[in-house]
Amino acid sequence: MPALVAKTISLELKAVPDWSKRAKTILRTFKFEGFLNGIEFVNRIAKTAQKLNHHPDIDIRYDKVTLTLTTHDEGGITKKDFTLARQCDEVFSKL
Repeated sequence: MPALVAKTISLELKAVPDWSKRAKTILRTFKFEGFLNGIEFVNRIAKTAQKLNHHPDIDIRYDKVTLTLTTHDEGGITKKDFTLARQCDEVFSKL
């Protein structure tokens, strides 16, 4: 799955408006009511990521979880990253 060009990335970001581009990644910070809710979110997305064989960088800071997505094998952002971003948004919306 090849890395996307800048124009395609901009279009894809419109479908996941809470995500932003930084260098060759997309990222989003999720805010929770307390530490354990953030951990529950991480556990749920871990299962989703494993099914996709695509694993985010995860930074946990008390009530905030930041996910950073990139496709290392392709050297940048691919459709796979946007697929996982949408699924993470869906998991978050159900918590």
